[in-house]
Amino acid sequence: MTKQDQRNKRHKRVRGKVIGIEKCPRLSVFRSNKYINLQLIDDETGKTMASFNDLKINKKGKTKIEAAKEAGIALAKKANEQKIEKVVFDRGGYKYHGRVKAAAEGAREGGLKF
Repeated sequence: MTKQDQRNKRHKRVRGKVIGIEKCPRLSVFRSNKYINLQLIDDETGKTMASFNDLKINKKGKTKIEAAKEAGIALAKKANEQKIEKVVFDRGGYKYHGRVKAAAEGAREGGLKF
């Protein structure tokens, strides 16, 4: 079993338990080698309510972890504009450390409650 297969297996297990609704959307994390993408998703309607990725951040002299934290803060600001305060966290099958943890901490700093 490859690493990608293992991640997909973990992701299915997590997604079986985590469901986002309009009042409490799912904060989904996708981590690539270069970037991190964050989305707030309403699973009842299947729509993305807000999204942010670290492409929009000036990353000169910053590490990937610092950029992920800033992306979390920026997504929290977008959520606050839509009057979203509470979310459920979907780590996407990734381990909760490094950039995934930094994005979650940034979202918490921005005012989202998990």
